[in-house]
Amino acid sequence: MRQRLLRNLAAPLRRAGLFERLLAITRLKGQDPDIQHQLIVPHATYSPWWTDQSFMRVYDAVRDATLVDIYRLYELWRSVEQVAGLEGDLVEVGVWRGGSGCLIATCARERCPGARVYLCDTFEGVVKAGARDNEFVGGELSDTSAAGVRDLAQRLGLDNVTVVEGVFPDETGDGVPASKLRFAHVDVDVYDSARDSFLWIWDRLVPGGVVVFDDYGFHDCEGVTKFVNEVSSRPDVVFVHNLNGHGVVVKR
Repeated sequence: MRQRLLRNLAAPLRRAGLFERLLAITRLKGQDPDIQHQLIVPHATYSPWWTDQSFMRVYDAVRDATLVDIYRLYELWRSVEQVAGLEGDLVEVGVWRGGSGCLIATCARERCPGARVYLCDTFEGVVKAGARDNEFVGGELSDTSAAGVRDLAQRLGLDNVTVVEGVFPDETGDGVPASKLRFAHVDVDVYDSARDSFLWIWDRLVPGGVVVFDDYGFHDCEGVTKFVNEVSSRPDVVFVHNLNGHGVVVKR
């Protein structure tokens, strides 16, 4: 019965672009004239996270410590698995309460033995908001603490995590001593912070390494979208726009 219902709902929607034409009525212009928004509903139904028991165990443990949904968390998990054969450590910039960072670290503990995971945040809210950002003004998401993130890592038995407190990379770049990185998750909400984080990371990212930008395409994060679009035109990247809110960059 449920299979028939799924087919009956999904199949007609993907035919002839009818659903997309209906969704077009939700289009809104952004602050940047080159950025427009509308509701997006992909038609694919494959949901591999439900059968990935290792992922689901960690997801259940961290879900209340993150604002990242299950689709993006699963992509982070799989991305870490896919860089297992590379050299280098891993970094997350923009940690909030540590849910996504500890999920990354749990996967890295199994797949990237010996690698450290650096979780970098001010723990005082968003910084570097500016004219390119349409809603964030600074100070948002301050309801967190470095001690809370360390406690979550300890409860998960993670001994590969270093919590780095302060503005990254301006104040805390030296707190990430890795000369090589294989993976980075940049979840900082605003243009200048995304730019500064990326430039610091890119110099250390090994070929084949991955940077996942959160907030890409979100209506309140146009600064991040604008910066990632600039990165996507670089000759040394392979870029993937994922409709779940991720911009994925692979170093050539």
